[in-house]
Amino acid sequence: MDDKLTGILEYFSLSARVFQAGLLCHSAGFDEGDGLGYIHVLRAGTLRIKMPGKTQINLDEPSLFFSVNPTTHYLHPATAGSDLVCASFDFGLGLNSPLVQALPEIMVLKLKETPSLNAALQLLFSEAQDDCSGQQSLLDRLIEVVIIQLLRELIDQKHLQTGLLAGLAEPRLAKAITAIHKEPAKPWTLNDLADVAGMSRARFATKFRETVGTTPGHYLTNWRISVAQSLLRRGKSLQLIADAVGYANASALSRAFTARIGTSPAIWRKKHISTPT
Repeated sequence: MDDKLTGILEYFSLSARVFQAGLLCHSAGFDEGDGLGYIHVLRAGTLRIKMPGKTQINLDEPSLFFSVNPTTHYLHPATAGSDLVCASFDFGLGLNSPLVQALPEIMVLKLKETPSLNAALQLLFSEAQDDCSGQQSLLDRLIEVVIIQLLRELIDQKHLQTGLLAGLAEPRLAKAITAIHKEPAKPWTLNDLADVAGMSRARFATKFRETVGTTPGHYLTNWRISVAQSLLRRGKSLQLIADAVGYANASALSRAFTARIGTSPAIWRKKHISTPT
């Protein structure tokens, strides 16, 4: 089974934390300096969302506000309060995550226009109303499900015209992109990827660049370096990472990593290392 999202989430795992579940009766602010994305799901009431230098967003019916990039914003509920579930989230590498780079800064969707989210949202709202043991953990998992289903919705309904998710929404391109995600160590050539997509070399190169916004070769390199970053955070050795992402040795990976990121893997690791696995 060729899963369009699992190959990404395997390396850039989603982590979310619900901090508001129920009636919000006061204004609340969030600073882009925290480096997190935010999702606010309005179940009932009205909500005004203000962002410095941007047009105010008015939510007057059940809606979802999704800010994947860290964005300073302020919530102003209705006088009687607004029924909300709010959470912060990230995809493991912050702004360097391929998913973050693939999404627009702000998205607003009406819940009536996203029926694929209904089942998960109903479970989320139901749990938010209870006060049972394990509630926080369950709410966190449920909002993660909602976010993953939102990503699926964006792909299946072709909400985006360019970028990674737009590429995954095109069946032939999706085959090639998924193959890259699944086997980053494979010595892919343009002809190989065109064959996977079932397209001519020239047509594949043009369609890929027009849809994804970069060349297949550049996307492959970016994906390999992004995976290398993810594995560095997990404490993996440089040689193991080189083998995993298709470089002949640690030195070759180090050169490519430095050219792409602007710093060596060793220096980058010191700033971002997590518990070794």
